[in-house]
Amino acid sequence: MAHITLPEGVPGIRSLVMYRPETGKHLYQLAQVLLRDASPLTPAERELIAAYVSHKNNCMFCMSSHAAAARCLYGDESAIVDDVLNDMQHSGVSDKLKALLIIAGKVQQSGKSVTVQDIDAAKASGATDREIHDAVLIAAAFCMFNRYVDGLATLTPADPEAYREMGKRMVEKGYALPDANGK
Repeated sequence: MAHITLPEGVPGIRSLVMYRPETGKHLYQLAQVLLRDASPLTPAERELIAAYVSHKNNCMFCMSSHAAAARCLYGDESAIVDDVLNDMQHSGVSDKLKALLIIAGKVQQSGKSVTVQDIDAAKASGATDREIHDAVLIAAAFCMFNRYVDGLATLTPADPEAYREMGKRMVEKGYALPDANGK
């Protein structure tokens, strides 16, 4: 049960956006820019970074919903999402994406955990300054989103099908404000 009175039956951040639309619209705009607007990282890679950081933060709602979006975006290669969440180091993602995920994981712990060696390793694997920037910003933003969702104990569905639908909606509509029914 949520710590405050939120719209009934609306999960995760969607309920918080409905509760405070004047702040929620800016959070959704940030998510749209970070995860869908132009970037040298694909939307699938960016959703995977969001899911990975959320997984490390043990935020089940954000991890499940962004993993579902990443699976949709990866299409036939959707198993890569679960491979990363289960064991990133032995997953089939590129060395560049592994290096960016290592940086994102360190940002999840503390921004100061990121070292020159981490950045050099990412650049040696082909990451550009923009890709490193975007990975760090996604990681930092998702630490905030995770703490917002979990700090108010929002509804976290247990049914995986609910997340498949969320992932599909996020891929098709982007980060659009929910309607009065939370859709």
